[in-house]
Amino acid sequence: MAEDRRDGEPTELLYLPAPSWQPALLAAGLAGVVVSLFTWWPYGVVGAVVAVVALLAWIRDARRDYSRLPRNQRLTSAVIPAVPLKR
Repeated sequence: MAEDRRDGEPTELLYLPAPSWQPALLAAGLAGVVVSLFTWWPYGVVGAVVAVVALLAWIRDARRDYSRLPRNQRLTSAVIPAVPLKR
């Protein structure tokens, strides 16, 4: 006979950051800076502005996501030892 096995309530919460365009914009801005080394210099200026704005927005969003995390979480499960019990 199959037993009814349910996990019950979750004991720890998992917080994921929201999807973001900032990493892609940062990469595009840095690519513009690299392209400007071989072509026209205004590409580098525009790329640097895009990269700096994307980096600042990414840091701002990361700080906001970090600040909404709970300060303390109670663990209700067993703690896995860092060292094996048997050798």
